[in-house]
Amino acid sequence: MNVLVTGGAGFIGSHVVDTMIAAGHEVSVVDNLWADGGGRREHINPAATFYEIDVRDSGLSEVFEKEKPEAICHLAAQHSVKISTDDPVLDAQVNILGLINLLQNAVKFGTRKVVFASSGATYGTVEKMPVDEETPRNPESPYGITKMASEFYLRYWKDMYGLDFTALRYGNVYGPRQDPTGEAGVIAIFARRILKGDSVRIDWDGEQQKDYVYAGDVARANLLALEKGSGEAFCIATGKGTSVNALYQGLVKEIGHEVEVVRAPKRPGDIYLTYFDCSKAAEQLGWKAEMPLDEGLRLTVEYFKEHPEL
Repeated sequence: MNVLVTGGAGFIGSHVVDTMIAAGHEVSVVDNLWADGGGRREHINPAATFYEIDVRDSGLSEVFEKEKPEAICHLAAQHSVKISTDDPVLDAQVNILGLINLLQNAVKFGTRKVVFASSGATYGTVEKMPVDEETPRNPESPYGITKMASEFYLRYWKDMYGLDFTALRYGNVYGPRQDPTGEAGVIAIFARRILKGDSVRIDWDGEQQKDYVYAGDVARANLLALEKGSGEAFCIATGKGTSVNALYQGLVKEIGHEVEVVRAPKRPGDIYLTYFDCSKAAEQLGWKAEMPLDEGLRLTVEYFKEHPEL
């Protein structure tokens, strides 16, 4: 199958590209290599055809005309919560207008399906755990709002034009190639700082828990969604929470030394516990997270050992 991966030079997108190529698909990549987006030329699989272009650009139609993708994995996005609150116009331009540009081209050039990278951020603060696909959603940032709105655009395009989709609502994705200097990605941030002997900051009491899912597992969900999950949304995570303190201790064990821990107060909007019920993905996609956390931490640490310049 000819698959277009937008954001395919980024952290998650590059893992999706690798998985698609390993499965025998022909892959083209669209990425603008925006500095704040995490796209890096060295992440691009050499077996993929690369186009350096923004998803908002009118020239995207030329990529579609040449590649005629049968399916699209849409991961290109403005993914920073902070940037979305600082510049909600930019956030909406990339995440909404970029998506519409993509959908219009998909219909024009005969694409069959879009696999969309949605987010657990669409839920906001929830009243009960675990979170599942039926949990009421109340996003608390422009980023979460645009991801939620995107799912409605996908439903509209399916109903109006017959363009199929599957939306994957990711938990906290981690693994090699994650940006260790951004606002999110605590595992990448901690791994890099511990390796360098720098202090790490732990907010609140450190016992707050999130559902951390390995990038390779997320990529496999994208692969399965090419053929399954028509018109549905799925939670993609591990089904259990891990505390920040436990992540720190796991990385210390893997790296072999501790560093100074700087304690800080709770950040506004921090949620104490989030984990997902992924039984729908197991039943309809045949997917479940397979990477054990300790092995995922080891692979992440190895990546940053191999890339000390990051």
